[in-house]
Amino acid sequence: METKELIKYFKSLGIEIHTTTKARGHHGFFLKNRIDVSKNLPEYKKIPTLIHEFAHYIHSKLEPDMPKTGGSLEILFKTSNPIIQSELLKVTNFVDENSLCKKLIQHKNLIKEKIKKQENIIKTDYPKFMRSKRFKEFEKFIKKSDAKYLLRYDRIKLIRGFWKKDAKIFTIDTIEKDFPDMPKAFAAYIRLHSYQKKQARISAKINKNKKYYTKPTELFARFVEGLYIDKQYTQQLAPTAAEIFNQLLDEGYYKDLAILCRKYLHI
Repeated sequence: METKELIKYFKSLGIEIHTTTKARGHHGFFLKNRIDVSKNLPEYKKIPTLIHEFAHYIHSKLEPDMPKTGGSLEILFKTSNPIIQSELLKVTNFVDENSLCKKLIQHKNLIKEKIKKQENIIKTDYPKFMRSKRFKEFEKFIKKSDAKYLLRYDRIKLIRGFWKKDAKIFTIDTIEKDFPDMPKAFAAYIRLHSYQKKQARISAKINKNKKYYTKPTELFARFVEGLYIDKQYTQQLAPTAAEIFNQLLDEGYYKDLAILCRKYLHI
């Protein structure tokens, strides 16, 4: 099947198709009877993306408020069986490796190691140091030092003087050079604090990704996409979901998706 053939079918349903936009920075998106596929996508990704967005279109027919709520698996599969979600998540991980957040998790683990390293440096001089408690010795010292600004930013430009010509740049990478009187443990604490903020940002990204990928509408769209990419493997990953899906498909529950699956995708 060619991309043009699929687009022609979608247009026959009254769907507006755009292939010359950047799709809001995504592979594609669906909104209000319109499907955009990024012009930057390689040819082999266009059909899976079109199918993914068409699944959103079908879902919107079943749940008109889906774009706001994220949809419901109970409505999509007419069952509250909890195994459906776990099966669909396996398919999602197969279809889109980004859902596993491998790079983010790897980066987070690297930051954890850096935090531990700075903690060990601090404990050399302050063995009772605990990250969960106030570091009073550090707080007393930092009040009188310009290094206090590094607790908020990794790099600062401090401007003083009437003509604002006396500017100094401080960074967490040059603490020892910029503040030669600062104890090694305190420099380590500033870096530890910086790494903790980075860790929090990474965790927030991971949580945001998980929230996105576990939305019922996304699980459903990637399931349909998976049936196109590898029908047999997708059914192995989600046997219960596949059985219910095929039954509802035959009953006409998914409306125009039945024609797409039977005639064009041979599902």
